[in-house]
Amino acid sequence: MVNDTPTTKTISLEHYGINNATIKYQLSPDVLHDIILKKEQGKEANSGAIAINTGEFTGRSPKDRFIVKDAMTKDRIWWGDINIPFESDDFQKLYNKVTNYLSNKEVFVRDCYACADTNYKLNIRVINEYPWSNMFAYNMFLRPEPEDLKTFSPEWLIVNAPGFMADPEIDGTRQHNFAALDFTRKIALIGGTGYTGEIKKGIFSALNFILPVFKNTLPMHCSANVGKDGDTAIFFGLSGTGKTTLSADPDRKLIGDDEHGWTKENTVFNFEGGCYAKVIGLSAKKEPEIYKAIKRGAILENVVMDNNGEVDFKNTSITQNTRVSYPIYHIDNIQKDSIGKHPKNIFFLTADAFGVLPPISKLTPGQAAYHFISGYTAKVAGTEAGVTEPIPSFSACFGAPFMPLHPTKYAEMLSRKMKEAGVTVWMVSTGWTGGPYGVGKRMELKYTRAMITAAMDGSLENANKDNYHIHSVFGLQQPRICPNVPTEVLSPRTTWNNDEGYYKTAHKLADFFRNNFKKFEAYANEEILAGAPPIIK
Repeated sequence: MVNDTPTTKTISLEHYGINNATIKYQLSPDVLHDIILKKEQGKEANSGAIAINTGEFTGRSPKDRFIVKDAMTKDRIWWGDINIPFESDDFQKLYNKVTNYLSNKEVFVRDCYACADTNYKLNIRVINEYPWSNMFAYNMFLRPEPEDLKTFSPEWLIVNAPGFMADPEIDGTRQHNFAALDFTRKIALIGGTGYTGEIKKGIFSALNFILPVFKNTLPMHCSANVGKDGDTAIFFGLSGTGKTTLSADPDRKLIGDDEHGWTKENTVFNFEGGCYAKVIGLSAKKEPEIYKAIKRGAILENVVMDNNGEVDFKNTSITQNTRVSYPIYHIDNIQKDSIGKHPKNIFFLTADAFGVLPPISKLTPGQAAYHFISGYTAKVAGTEAGVTEPIPSFSACFGAPFMPLHPTKYAEMLSRKMKEAGVTVWMVSTGWTGGPYGVGKRMELKYTRAMITAAMDGSLENANKDNYHIHSVFGLQQPRICPNVPTEVLSPRTTWNNDEGYYKTAHKLADFFRNNFKKFEAYANEEILAGAPPIIK
């Protein structure tokens, strides 16, 4: 599956502005593991995985993500709070300071690539200050064979210096940490933060610009798997909605858990060579595939561990965002080439804490585009005693922080490709039933799995159209019957046993949808606008 034979290739970094550095090139994960322990930058868990602490930042810092505004990007990027412009001259000055900082130091360099489909391959060179950051790059990007390294020519450069602190008054940053993309220079520059997710999301953001603009390919923040008959399923969803759990199906092979492209040739391919999973509350029973993947070669981030190396996955004293990265070959049931045929079914996952969305519903192309742009889930409050009111959370395209183009660009591509491929799109609520958070209960996983199985095996799609009725508030096609799911579970109104309360809450959520979408209305076509919850007069 993987060749860890060390390469004898020697490289220089002087043309990048990094001088007199001690270069550790293409080290195997085993060697990096031992270096991390020797430098006392991490500890070994009893599973064999390395456990590290990312320091001040245990998650991404969206307000410190910048894109260089120049001739290539100025008229293409959707500028604003998500895509914050950065001057080209300021980028060059900051880059020079970072490379000067790395000069005369020991640095860890890795050549790798993104995009499993060779027609879309993006060659990457990663320069890391820390060995565990370089091990993360090994896990998360695709790994060239030693023979390929002889002629490897990097197209993009990632420079990652967690110990370098920017001076906002001089460098043009908001604070001392930053993650900046320059599409003309083809550089992702990261400093002041040890959070490894910035490394992978930098390239994901780059691909979210490159693929639709230059390759006519749709980038997607989703997981994907493939069935025994070759049918591909895609799962979009924000954190906590079940994206990783539901795509890890013992009867289907995993293509990938987070980032994919849908090509003009109608194939789906993984961008990555690994998985970066949340481990909060992880157990062998709940998510056996992920639990089993935590072994030597995996990196645990910001977990709490006792003196015997036992990890307490329930402990959130460092962060709620505890993570593990591991190469995808740590999962047994995978699609070997990380490529699937065009999707047959797409699932939008939402943890609806209002408890009013149907547990599964079929979407029209217009509704699919509308809900894709909306990217809805709900968070439960709980930050103050007695507060139980759900909070709606919208993230365009289920990944707004990584989308350089206007969300409608991606939605129109998705809608067009859906029609061309004859894909069925479903919305699945993994949230609350029988009432909102604090009153109802979380949808049982066995019922959600049964509904997804019925959608994928055709039981729902091929059912008599009388099996569906149109939800009066959201306009969605809601099935009346689903194999292995009690009929009453399929109707959120029925589970409430309180029609007045149900409809009041449903209309409230529909208003949230409409208000959120106002900022997109001027860019959306009529079909997308028609996908909104209907206004009932």
